[in-house]
Amino acid sequence: MKAIRTGAAPSTLDALKLVDIDDAAAPAAGEITVSLKASSLNFHDFAVVAGIIPAAEGRIPMSDGAGEVVAVGEGVTDYAVGDAVVSTFFPDWADGAPPATAFTRVPGDGIDGYARETITAPASWFTRVPKGYGHAEAATLTCAGLTAWRALFVDNSIKPGDTVLVQGSGGVSIFALQFAKAAGATVIATSSSGEKLERLRDLGADHLINYKETEAWGAKALEITAGRGVDCVVEIGGAGTLDQSMIATRVGGHVALIGVLAGFAGPVQTGLLMAKNLRVQGLTVGSRAQQLDMIAGIEANGIRPVISDHFPLADLADAFRHQAANRHFGKIAVDIG
Repeated sequence: MKAIRTGAAPSTLDALKLVDIDDAAAPAAGEITVSLKASSLNFHDFAVVAGIIPAAEGRIPMSDGAGEVVAVGEGVTDYAVGDAVVSTFFPDWADGAPPATAFTRVPGDGIDGYARETITAPASWFTRVPKGYGHAEAATLTCAGLTAWRALFVDNSIKPGDTVLVQGSGGVSIFALQFAKAAGATVIATSSSGEKLERLRDLGADHLINYKETEAWGAKALEITAGRGVDCVVEIGGAGTLDQSMIATRVGGHVALIGVLAGFAGPVQTGLLMAKNLRVQGLTVGSRAQQLDMIAGIEANGIRPVISDHFPLADLADAFRHQAANRHFGKIAVDIG
């Protein structure tokens, strides 16, 4: 079968190679074989293939994988041949607190991922997909969808009347916008692109801030909320945007620290953090149980992911170049098989 492998560490996009590897083995007890049909790009995946996150030479990248069950091992009762399934980001994190090993065994990073045509793995590595979803839609949920869900409804409890601020127009931010609106919240969206802001408005954003035109966007968010501040910021920028996020947040509010697009490290206004009694919480995706809760929520509200682009598996490097150029809106899908 076909697969993509990284080059020698540190990897580069130019080193990605389409190769032939052995077909997936027959499933043992508790395992299933999945014919993979789609994946989707996340910044984490880019960090692996671009050498930002060290990974073993020859690693098969991609944390997201969706497809069809083609064989079932002894004792598996949750799935049958023909079922559509989607991967979990942490194969070892079923529920509760994450085990210590979880962060070392992320597919596409610590272990081989889903940039391949077929995989045999424990059935617990997967969940069902939302009813009516295609494979590419399902593949957007593993990382981006669940990260947004956890930020709003696991580490927080967003409810009707709350205000949520989302940054940019990537996969996590758009899922957060959709989930927040489904919960009855008001959404403030930021972007440097007027065109993308209008598309965010079309998705339900109530207020728009162009952060290139309004550098003090935290103060602008305070103004929009009549000085109260937002209940939650879905913070994907990191060190470069955290101060503005804290300014935007209400006393006792929550900053869900998800990304590092604007820097891995930097000074933090601890005085502001304390004065506002803020909760700044880092998070990395979520558990299998949380993924199942999210899928139920998606089905109850009819939410569909936004996919702007599709690339074949063989053109995975070009897909990442497209991502790096920030030309996408929402998710970039990879079609497999």
